[in-house]
Amino acid sequence: MASKAMARLLGKSSWGIVQRNFSTTVSRAATQMTVRDALNSAMDEEIARDDKVFLMGEEVALYDGAYKVSRGLHAKYGDKRIIDTPITEMGFAGLAVGAAMAGLKPICEFMTFNFSMQAIDQVINSAAKTFYMSAGTVPVPITFRGPNGAAAGVAAQHSQCFASWYSHCPGLKVVSPFSPEDCRGLLKSAIRDPNPVVCLENEIMYGSSFEISDEALSPDFLIPIGKSKIEREGKHITLVSHSRYVGHCLEAANELAGIGIEAEVINLRTLRPMDDAPIIQSVIKTNHLVTVEGGWPQCGIGAEVCARIIESPAFNYLDAPVMRVTGADVPTPYAKTLEDHSFPQVFNIVNTVKQSLNVS
Repeated sequence: MASKAMARLLGKSSWGIVQRNFSTTVSRAATQMTVRDALNSAMDEEIARDDKVFLMGEEVALYDGAYKVSRGLHAKYGDKRIIDTPITEMGFAGLAVGAAMAGLKPICEFMTFNFSMQAIDQVINSAAKTFYMSAGTVPVPITFRGPNGAAAGVAAQHSQCFASWYSHCPGLKVVSPFSPEDCRGLLKSAIRDPNPVVCLENEIMYGSSFEISDEALSPDFLIPIGKSKIEREGKHITLVSHSRYVGHCLEAANELAGIGIEAEVINLRTLRPMDDAPIIQSVIKTNHLVTVEGGWPQCGIGAEVCARIIESPAFNYLDAPVMRVTGADVPTPYAKTLEDHSFPQVFNIVNTVKQSLNVS
């Protein structure tokens, strides 16, 4: 009835325009989800699915999490499944590792991975090495998660990226999600994995909202650990990144497309084990490679990607040296203007691509 009334008011031709515009709007509508809610829902579903899964960490229960990632879980599951801990990373990480050795599946939240340095002995010497040292008799199914890298205005002691630190260590699996889809699929896989998994999130992205498919919203949705994703296809240059800087690469690719440069953007998703086959195939196609990360340059994730390309058949296809865009090789400054210059910006990626392709 409303459609007929509107048609009489606007006339047949005008109503056709309105109807087409409305149809376009409807077809573009999609479910939106924040990174925070994706992580929250993944933990919720896994805690409900398996009574061995529980969450522990500072402020995860009564306060709903320092960043509200665990919002509502304590009210739903109670003290036995969502456990507040004292401010002692070494202590509660050790408790979590012991619980995993005893057959439970703890999710151990660090308020920031900068604080995981207090517990690195538990993460590496206890969690990562025990399965090997016990000849396969003592699995350690634990997930260490929390924000990694720089936030905003929190200075050097709260701004370090530990991607290369943890991905250096055999016995660990390391994931670094970008989108809500990544967060749901990778965190659920991490919780179900019999090995210790480090899940490196990004604080700045917690409130970021993305479109998410119905498939990714399924309780059974998993992303295999050890598989990267081509976020955007291209033919002129390959951009490889993880976490927040995948978004920067996509923005740079959009800008570069305006001047006729089609960049292929690869989201690593998993840092250990690293899925280098798609990178090698992409470089063989594009003949150029730029890596992008927020961590420091020396011994970084980009350095590992570069080494793998140099050691692979793709090396013979390179038409220019591999280039890296990284965080500045300094402790993170507190002042915002200095902080902004300490981490990759979109224009840094665009300029590096132009340099690699030798275009102005």
